[in-house]
Amino acid sequence: MLSRWRGIEMGRMVRLRIMSELELLAERLGRELLNRGEWLATAESCTGGWVAQSVTAIAGSSAWFDRGFVTYSNEAKVDMLGVPQATLERHGAVSEATARAMALGALKHSRGHWAVAITGIAGPAGTPEKPVGMVCLAWAQRDGGCEALTCHFGGNRAEVREQATRIALSGALKRVMAATLMA
Repeated sequence: MLSRWRGIEMGRMVRLRIMSELELLAERLGRELLNRGEWLATAESCTGGWVAQSVTAIAGSSAWFDRGFVTYSNEAKVDMLGVPQATLERHGAVSEATARAMALGALKHSRGHWAVAITGIAGPAGTPEKPVGMVCLAWAQRDGGCEALTCHFGGNRAEVREQATRIALSGALKRVMAATLMA
């Protein structure tokens, strides 16, 4: 019984550590956005809103976080973000082209100055072309460009989603800080 309890407690400690790391990134991102007087929007598929959850865990995030879109289905990507059906047909839901369209759609349908988008295969099943752990992310700035990145993460479904959330937040922070330095 004691070993089971220790296992449960270790699991809780790992989850708390992960959340602390994600919340620290979100807090730093929020500080940068607040200093710039700018807003963030998110568009998430495989992470199911984990980026938005990390952001809204920060007290005062309503001063810099506008909204998050959870667009798990292709239909939701088209309806809520305006992702072109042709993009989905040509490249698939898990592609840099779709991630870019999601990020740009989040900007178009919000007051965000910045958007982050995530689409991927968290598991348990993938294909040889798009294996479990393949995640495409994009970051867009309203008056700037849109960058995309494909990552291949290891681990189970939860670990893939957590890693994608971390990269999304750190990528957004990096881009906002770079914009501040260039201003």
